[in-house]
Amino acid sequence: MFSSPLRLIVMGVSGCGKSTIASALSQRLGLEMVDGDDLHLPESVAKMRAGVALQDADRWPWLDRIGAYLAQADTPGRVVACSALKRAYRDRIRQQAGEVRFLFLKGDFELIDQRLRQRVGHYMQPGLLTSQFEALEIPQHDETDVISLPIIEPVTDLVAQALFELQARPLPAHPRDPATL
Repeated sequence: MFSSPLRLIVMGVSGCGKSTIASALSQRLGLEMVDGDDLHLPESVAKMRAGVALQDADRWPWLDRIGAYLAQADTPGRVVACSALKRAYRDRIRQQAGEVRFLFLKGDFELIDQRLRQRVGHYMQPGLLTSQFEALEIPQHDETDVISLPIIEPVTDLVAQALFELQARPLPAHPRDPATL
């Protein structure tokens, strides 16, 4: 399907379905997959479990680990479920990983809050959703490596739409410098 390794980030706020969509794409495309939550330091997990929002200083090493994981991808590639809420975070991943595609799962606060309150056993506390929406910098049109998908669609439809968009909108032949975006 793709001639070079596909480096894919499924992004959005907590509870939007990142892990579900990343897993489905991983299975469908034969990609290695990791949940970005698994790459957090134990100290960061403890903060979130306690209901404390992470700061940028907590996130930089995590984003570097995600970028390094993607950079080491062989064909067919790798997918990571990662919030990537701010443009600076996405740029950090771009700097580490090279050519990467982002799938932005977008939805409104009420729907995602409802999903989070139904989730069992996850360390991310529903009360942190407000801070995630406050931190979220919705990808702009000049971030041409981002595909936006509405989370109101069923998973199978979201995966089909993602596959269609990934094929219809290939990356440029040369890596871009995130500073020029």
